Amino acid sequence: MLRGALGLGSAAALAACGRGSATARTSGAVTLSLWTHDQGYQDFFTRGIPDADRLTDFTYKLTTTRAGAPDLVTKLLAQAVAERGVPDMTGFEINAFPRMLRGDIAERLLYDLTDDVAAVPGLKEDLLPARTAPYSKDGKLYALDSDTPLVVHYYRKDLFARYGLPAATDTWQEFARIGERAHRRHGVALNVVVTGPDVNQVVQSFQMLLNQRGGALFDQDQQLVLDSPEAVEVLEFICRGLRAGFITDISDYFGGPMQAALQQNKVIGVLMATWYKVYGLAANVPDQQGKWRMAAPPRFSGGGHATSTTGGTGFGVTRDKANTKATTDFLLSTWLTHEGQIRRFRETGYLPTRASVYKDPALLRTEDKFFGGQRPFDVYTELLEDVPRIYMSPDQSILNDVLSGCLLSAYRGDLSPRAAIRKAADDFRDQAGR
Repeated sequence: MLRGALGLGSAAALAACGRGSATARTSGAVTLSLWTHDQGYQDFFTRGIPDADRLTDFTYKLTTTRAGAPDLVTKLLAQAVAERGVPDMTGFEINAFPRMLRGDIAERLLYDLTDDVAAVPGLKEDLLPARTAPYSKDGKLYALDSDTPLVVHYYRKDLFARYGLPAATDTWQEFARIGERAHRRHGVALNVVVTGPDVNQVVQSFQMLLNQRGGALFDQDQQLVLDSPEAVEVLEFICRGLRAGFITDISDYFGGPMQAALQQNKVIGVLMATWYKVYGLAANVPDQQGKWRMAAPPRFSGGGHATSTTGGTGFGVTRDKANTKATTDFLLSTWLTHEGQIRRFRETGYLPTRASVYKDPALLRTEDKFFGGQRPFDVYTELLEDVPRIYMSPDQSILNDVLSGCLLSAYRGDLSPRAAIRKAADDFRDQAGR
């Protein structure tokens, strides 16, 4: 059983049933197989073995296989069909997980974590719904997210001060007026959108704002809800920004052109998730440490949310294996304890997925050198109460393909925002057959 920090009396029992079921190990030494696309997750779980040994009835060893995020799902499905070589635990990058939602794939392959979460006093209520929604289907939770990737506005404090720009604005409409003037006078952009070949990034630029505005691509029942006034409003805003110059287009968020735009002080603001500080800004312009800050994004005056989210990786447990119970206990005792969530932030930069952890005094006192000593949790806690839920669909890749093309057509002026959204919805229904 899980003990101590998690407060579990007993974990939900593994039902040994269905194809490939095995007698469950309930204690003792186990070697777990982990599949992940990221060395950072491998390191985190490896360092967490002493905690898992202390908090559970198992002693652990870990073997890890790393591959690209899409490849992991392809390999998992292939191995499941072959009924051999399936891992105990898999990390599903959020853009790869929708393949698990088709039909009953998730139900057949992944262990439902709902009862185990409910068995921990207060845990179900403490987990942020915005980060369980993408990995849930029909009321069942199939993976636990690595992050609460809140969307913030990064900005160059030194250049904002030089140009007389406010560090934060209340609404996107005000942001647009200020940004138009800044571009006209100084030739700078306060945000970017991706227009390169990576369709996921093209959609990401749009979806961050769409979800903040209160719109969505899909609803909880996996039905397309893209064709909405909110989607048209967001696309109109982006098109206005591109025409006026306060938004600029970039091939991708991470490559050479973005690095050059940042180094040349052409892009002095970026709307992006909290993880972008590590993987985008610090990676591309480490010499600008101390010059950047973060602020809560402006809001849409017509309604919506304080922020959005983008990114994430959920870790799921394979069902009906001898190690299913041991793996579930390992995941909960490393991933979801208060101490584990703080350690994950310290080691990877990924934010807690439990609301209570944001009140931890040590986190609240944390100062970030890249942001000139700013306390980032002052911003995070401001946004935490109003984070939208994002729902996925097994046909996500179809939508990304058709929507990205329509967005680019609108950016070029070939389609009006209204026509672009309608065409994307129509093309999706034609290709997805629903």
